[in-house]
Amino acid sequence: MTRFGDFGPLCRSVPSYPWCNLFYRQLLRTSNTTFLHDASANPKTAGVGVNPKCFIPPTFTTDLSQPTPHLGNIANYIACGLSFVVTLGLIWLTHRRRAAVGRIELRTLLGLYAITLPFNAITTGSFLEQGSTALVVLTAIHAGFVVAFFWGLLANALVATQVVEDVFALGTYLSLDTALGATTVIGGPSNPPDALRSISLFVVLSIWPLVCVVLYLALMTYIVLKVLREFRPMAYYGLSAFLFVLSQLAWFLLGRVLCTASHQRVDGSFLATILETAAIGVLFLAWRSITEGTYASQSLYSLSLHSGWGSLFGYDAVWLATGWRGGVVAMWA
Repeated sequence: MTRFGDFGPLCRSVPSYPWCNLFYRQLLRTSNTTFLHDASANPKTAGVGVNPKCFIPPTFTTDLSQPTPHLGNIANYIACGLSFVVTLGLIWLTHRRRAAVGRIELRTLLGLYAITLPFNAITTGSFLEQGSTALVVLTAIHAGFVVAFFWGLLANALVATQVVEDVFALGTYLSLDTALGATTVIGGPSNPPDALRSISLFVVLSIWPLVCVVLYLALMTYIVLKVLREFRPMAYYGLSAFLFVLSQLAWFLLGRVLCTASHQRVDGSFLATILETAAIGVLFLAWRSITEGTYASQSLYSLSLHSGWGSLFGYDAVWLATGWRGGVVAMWA
C-alpha cells in the first residue's frame, strides 16, 4: 500500500526521476541491496531509478544486452543545453530593459532556473555510477536549487529574496541526509526499505512547489485582472501555466511510454525540459507585457495607496509578482 511520502512507485514507474538517486544510495548504505533487482542490482548497469520498469542504460554499462551505443540520456542533454542558452538570452533581454520594474528580481529567478539545467542533465544523464558519492552530492545540490527556485518564487511575490539561500540549504541538507544518513530522524532507512519513504523530502520537492505555483497564479490573477484591469498579460500567465502542466504530464505519464517505444534510448525528461523552458519564455513575455507603457506604474501607485499590502507584510514597499517562475515588480512607497 502506497503511503504519503513514498517515492517507491515513482522510482519504479517514472524514468529519469532524479530524486531516486538518493534512495538508491540509501539502500546501499543500509545494506538493503536485496531489494535491488535486475539491472538495479549492479551499480554499473543501473540506470536512474530503483528497479525501474524502463530506464535509459548508463554510458558505461557492462550489460551487453542493453541498446548500443550507450549515449545515456542524450535527448535531455541536448534539451538542457539549448534551454540553458535560451534562458541566458532571456536574462540578457531582461537586463536590457533597464527602465522596467522588477528587472533584477526576474533576472535572479531566471538565473536560478538556468543553474538547475546543468544539474538536470547530470542527475538524469546516466553517466555517473548509481550510488556514487558524486551523483548523490550533485543530486542534492540539484534538489536544493529546485526548492530554492519555487520558494524564491513565492518569497519574491510576498516579501523579499533573502529566503532563497535558506531554502537552498534546506533542500540540499534534506537530500544529503536522506542518501547519506547524517541523522536517523530524516536519514534513517525507509520502513519497509523498498517504500523509499521520506515525507520531508516529498513535501519540499513535490508538494511545496505545487503550492507555490497555485498561490502565485492566484495572486497574479487578482493583480492583473482586478488591479491592472488588463487581459493580455493574463493570457500569457495562463499559457505559461498550461505549458508547465504539459511538462509534468510529459515527464510522469509519457516517460515510460517513450522509453519503451524507443527501446530505452529516450524518455519524457527531454520533453519536460523543453516545455518548462517554453513556459519560462512565455513568462518573460508576460513580464514584458505587464511592464509596457504607463499603466503599470499608474496601477502600482494605486495599489500602494489603496491595497494596504505594505502594512500587511510590515514593509513600506508594494510587491507585485510578475510571473509563474519569477520576478517582482516593486515600487517603494
